[in-house]
Amino acid sequence: MIKQRLQQKLSQKLSPQQIQLIKLLEVPTIQLEQRIKKEIEENPTLEEGADEDEFSQEEQADEQEVKEKDELSIEEYIKEEDETPSYKLSTKNYSKDDKKETIPFSVGTSFNENLKAQLGLRVLSERELILAEYILGNIDEDGYLREDLETISDQIVFAKNIEVGYKELQDVLRIIQNFDPPGIGAQDLQESLVIQIRRKLNSGEDCQSDQIIQEVDKTSEHYPIYIAYLILRFNFDEFTKKHYDRIIKKLNITEEDLKDAINQILKLDPKPGSSYSDQRNRTAQYVMPDFLLENHSGELQLTLNQKNVPELRISRTYSEMLLSISKSKKKTSKDKDAAVYVKQKLDSAKWFIDAIKQRQNTLLLTMNEIINYQNEYFQDGDETKLRPMILKDIAETTELDISTISRVANSKYIQTHFGIFPLKYFFSEGMQTDSGEEVSTREIKIILKECIDNESKKKPLTDEKLGKILNEKGYPVARRTVAKYREQLNIPVARLRKEI
Repeated sequence: MIKQRLQQKLSQKLSPQQIQLIKLLEVPTIQLEQRIKKEIEENPTLEEGADEDEFSQEEQADEQEVKEKDELSIEEYIKEEDETPSYKLSTKNYSKDDKKETIPFSVGTSFNENLKAQLGLRVLSERELILAEYILGNIDEDGYLREDLETISDQIVFAKNIEVGYKELQDVLRIIQNFDPPGIGAQDLQESLVIQIRRKLNSGEDCQSDQIIQEVDKTSEHYPIYIAYLILRFNFDEFTKKHYDRIIKKLNITEEDLKDAINQILKLDPKPGSSYSDQRNRTAQYVMPDFLLENHSGELQLTLNQKNVPELRISRTYSEMLLSISKSKKKTSKDKDAAVYVKQKLDSAKWFIDAIKQRQNTLLLTMNEIINYQNEYFQDGDETKLRPMILKDIAETTELDISTISRVANSKYIQTHFGIFPLKYFFSEGMQTDSGEEVSTREIKIILKECIDNESKKKPLTDEKLGKILNEKGYPVARRTVAKYREQLNIPVARLRKEI
């Protein structure tokens, strides 16, 4: 038996313009230039440059007439099949404000290349050289050998068809661990720090990690380094947990000796590989602000950063092609196909230009409302003046969808007279004080950080005590909330903040 059921569905279809706008809203200014240039390369009817004078009324009437006709032809556009369009042979990659400059660059030696160069200074057999090169290939940018030697041994069997034992690999690794910078080739943080402190204790000379360190006299200048070695080698767990009393008792040293030893440890590099890398070889990450905010005697002036974003216009040539064919009497199938293609490209170009303009309007509308909402903060940049603000607050005042506000705030930056900030920075939850005043959680975090900065490092404040202090200041915050805010500020627990 067949049952019939009536079901009503609500669906929404987005137009090509809306889809383009959604995509463009998510694109920051630093990527918008490339997005526009890509569109120019793909669409020959789109050009860089300011809009030309509007067509005459007669031309506009002709264009309207073209739209009403069913058949179109474009004689000037049709070319020989073997002729390549000029737009495919050239690119226009500069805006009108750009200057042609020669930018010098330099090439440095990579971290891995430096290690291989040091390998060439060692007297090694052919077998040892192969093993050493394979180990070097497994050392990451921080200078650590993350793979264990047994795994590497198995990999060498498959890759090089060489059977190698653990002890042989370990001997080769010991050679590598004497390379510069000190601490490379270690398999964990403790081993790296031990290698570095051994090098300091032996005045930079090669020192195998299994070498026995002789006791150093208390009067020696190397005594703090020796104590630091004992801490890292035999008391690393207590050190990481800051159980200083246990270390003092176990090593039979004074508190002053422990301070000197910790100072030596703090001079060591936890990532020896990254410290070596040439700054010129690193990929620089730049932040280009999407908005520019200037303060003129209390009056805030907002502008969009369009420095490297080219202006767009419809190609007059292709527009005239479509206008001229309305009077053409002889039309072939090729003419019609070509005309349809050009018309599609012209429509696409118009949609893209409209989407760019709408993007600009949406960005300015949203950012202006954020500034109005946080006007007091933008005057001098005082974080305590930031009001609680969520996406819904801006969506309601701008009459835009919350998703649109989210796209605008994502990956966008604003440059002010007190720094460059991501738009997400200005959004925060709020809570009420004892007096009924609504404050931002960011303000509470600032006060929390101030309390921790001013605490006694010998006896740091626990989350419970911090919660009591905040309550006394008029902020009703529970201990778990304090812990959450502390973690968001990347501040460790009281035990790990302890100093001697």
